[in-house]
Amino acid sequence: MDIQITGRNVEVNEAIHEYVMDRLEPILAEYSRVETCHVIFLNEKYRFTATIVVQGREKLTAEAQETTDDLYTAFDAALLKVDKQLRKAHDKMVDRHHERQRLADAEIVPE
Repeated sequence: MDIQITGRNVEVNEAIHEYVMDRLEPILAEYSRVETCHVIFLNEKYRFTATIVVQGREKLTAEAQETTDDLYTAFDAALLKVDKQLRKAHDKMVDRHHERQRLADAEIVPE
């Protein structure tokens, strides 16, 4: 899984990088279809905006953005939104394929 961290008007130092990785990796590990994740931090005057874009197989895309006065709070709020979107997509996929019967498990009816 590829995780990119970008800062716009924000210096992404080692502390921010470690914080993002520690919080993001366990959540994304739950979803096997996730391939890439891009975290963007933006500073405008007194506000910090965190945007998280997650892309995966089979048209999986989740995007969340949050703006607060604190960089870490903005990231945590956006992460909660992304987690909720990924959970919904995962549950939808499981519900859709739950009723299928495997060919190996199907009974063979003699004619």
